[in-house]
Amino acid sequence: MKIAVVAMGKIGLPLAVQFADADPSHEVVGIDVNAQTVATINEGHEPFPGEAHLADKLAELVPAGRLRATTDYAEGVPGADAVIVVVPLFVDEVTGAPDFGWMDAATQSLAQHLTPGTLVSYETTLPVGTTRGRWKPMIEEISGLREGGDHGFHLVFSPERVLTGRVLADLRRYPKLVGGLTVEGTRRAVAYYEAVLDFDRRDDLPRPNGVWDMGSAEAAEMAKLAETTYRDVNIGLANQFARFADSVGIDVHRVIAACNSQPYSHIHQPGIAVGGHCIPVYPRLYLSTDAEATVVRTAREANAAMPEYAVARAESLLGRLEGLRVLVLGASYRGRVKETAFSGVFATVEALRTRGAQVLVHDPMYTAQELSAYGWEPYAWAPGEPGEPVDVAIVQADHPEYATLSAADLPGLRLLLDGRRVTDPDRFTGVPRLTIGGGEPVTA
Repeated sequence: MKIAVVAMGKIGLPLAVQFADADPSHEVVGIDVNAQTVATINEGHEPFPGEAHLADKLAELVPAGRLRATTDYAEGVPGADAVIVVVPLFVDEVTGAPDFGWMDAATQSLAQHLTPGTLVSYETTLPVGTTRGRWKPMIEEISGLREGGDHGFHLVFSPERVLTGRVLADLRRYPKLVGGLTVEGTRRAVAYYEAVLDFDRRDDLPRPNGVWDMGSAEAAEMAKLAETTYRDVNIGLANQFARFADSVGIDVHRVIAACNSQPYSHIHQPGIAVGGHCIPVYPRLYLSTDAEATVVRTAREANAAMPEYAVARAESLLGRLEGLRVLVLGASYRGRVKETAFSGVFATVEALRTRGAQVLVHDPMYTAQELSAYGWEPYAWAPGEPGEPVDVAIVQADHPEYATLSAADLPGLRLLLDGRRVTDPDRFTGVPRLTIGGGEPVTA
């Protein structure tokens, strides 16, 4: 098969590698608007770090001619058996409304070069109804082809369900959901994904692991939104429990562990922020089509308020933060990932600056220059090397380096607020240590 993958990002590039690796006879073309990304891929190198096995696969597949990249849709789309679209969909941070700008541009470009018989599969998470109501008429109008039938194209939605850093493993682990607009389109999509993916055996599933026909594009769209929105709502509930536990002096983590000791409770963990491309974003996409989803909206608001809550707790213990040197540990939205998408660092820094604190930011994955580019004052620290004096430290991301952090590393420390519960309390003798939902501050 000739396969085109549109957008060579942290999901699209591993997907292209998987498709090229599935069969030596496949011709896979990655399309991206970033010329530097394209050049790096064509050199057989990964354009971003942190994805397991990606570098080795690129070094094997690109020289063999089984994978190449281009900025030109005219090179990748005509004659393709399948076009897989993984272009980012953004949301407005204030209104939560989806911003289709990049996806519209990509769809218009691929439609201009689409040839009959091509399967077009969108893997970007979408509001329910987008595949049928937005992409179908747009592609039909521009391409002059009709969706379905022998002389048209076939359009489906098949959400990515992977986590950056382990994409290739997750492609095997989780069922591949497919929802088409026609029976024939769905059949072709199922056949395509069965040809390019392998699946781990999963005895815990109600049916064999593999490609699952969801019955419609709308059902597949909702499945991706629902599974991620569930996580946001669950975390919102955990954060509500944590705030109450703090108010009455209970360690909520003991409570949650006790609740989850039986099979009907699956309470997630509270924390200072919910970040990333998925969990804080997809509930907003769901809300864009379901205005009555009050539970979803309340949970999203609760999670978005956690950085302010954490800073307010620190302020209540010290009396005031004005003039204090406050270190935020972690710019990334989660540990081991160099990505600030919807990271809690932004709201945390803002809450501290509003209170007049001198804010410093540290992240082991970012250089001082990169942190400065965000408008933050970088803080120099490496394990085993004490940094400059600070009054307060707030752990925002659970980088493994912070598990060995101690009071000796942060001279003058008056308070540690561990928003991820990653630090060792025994390493902070004499320093009050707060956690989200830990009840009273603990001084070892």
